[in-house]
Amino acid sequence: MTDLVDTTSWLVHIPSVTGDEDAIATAVAERLASTYSADEITRIENSVVAGRRSGNPLVLLVGHLDTVPSQGAPPPYVEGDRLYGLGACDMKGGLAVMLHLLESPAVMSGPYDVVGVFYHAEEGPNEDNGLEPVLDQLGWLSDAELAIVLEPSDSEIQLGCNGMLNATVEFHGRSSHSARPWWGENAVTKAGDWLAALHRRDPEPVVIDGLEYREVMSVTMASGGIARNIIPDRFALNLNYRFSPDKTVDEAIQRLMTVCDGADAISIADSAPAGPVQRDHRLVARLHEESNAPFAAKQGWTDVARLGMRGVVGVNFGPGETSQAHQADESLRIADLSESYEALFALLT
Repeated sequence: MTDLVDTTSWLVHIPSVTGDEDAIATAVAERLASTYSADEITRIENSVVAGRRSGNPLVLLVGHLDTVPSQGAPPPYVEGDRLYGLGACDMKGGLAVMLHLLESPAVMSGPYDVVGVFYHAEEGPNEDNGLEPVLDQLGWLSDAELAIVLEPSDSEIQLGCNGMLNATVEFHGRSSHSARPWWGENAVTKAGDWLAALHRRDPEPVVIDGLEYREVMSVTMASGGIARNIIPDRFALNLNYRFSPDKTVDEAIQRLMTVCDGADAISIADSAPAGPVQRDHRLVARLHEESNAPFAAKQGWTDVARLGMRGVVGVNFGPGETSQAHQADESLRIADLSESYEALFALLT
């Protein structure tokens, strides 16, 4: 327990905001060099892959090295039963569990080839995600029987994940002097009825294999107008859509287009597929038995979806509460570290 807390504190103490992961990648690689030979550790940009291949079934432990920007978080400290600090929950506690499992002689001599994938830039734009080049360059990772993404999971085995779309939705009007608005058409107020309907829109539950995912659409950014005395002729919004795992990206786009009927222009800014739900896979079932953790739906997006595109079965299972992620006073329940470690140790040995 103490070792896991110390390792988590050590990781939290290394700044690793997205785009600044060199130091933590180097630290992780140097630490693993005491357990693995040079040809068992691969550095790809600021990502590190470590593990020994012997021909046994392959299991991946997957975690991102980066954090969101600091909101004034102090250096890591322990108070009561919690460890505080930037990234403690999302997801340096998970990285600590990964390191300890990879360093365990019992895991290394167990029935699986266990490989750790520590990657950069998960918290940034989807197109810059560091896992993608790792999977591209190390094609054998896609042979894994199971990938465990150690994102905080509320002591649950969170299956699949919602997909994500961002779309720019535009309303067009005609500019005029604000003293004579009848000579123009206000693009901002033109959007009012559509925005009011979206505001009243409830989350839509979708049940897949007994698990409830919630589809939600949210305006996350808006801009319009160029001066205080000009009626705006353009109003643009970012619409963020989190869609359920039973939809493809194309199907989600069609759904979004229907909801945006009445807008003057719609363009897709970026997208990420949903993660498949695979609760009946034998190793997923074994993790369920070993951990006694309940199955649950993953409401947010994780790289379980990216792994799924490569044919790899993945689950979200790691220490921490999802509600703590990205908080200014982010913290991790210390007991979660040992609970996560022990469950995964039992599975892997």
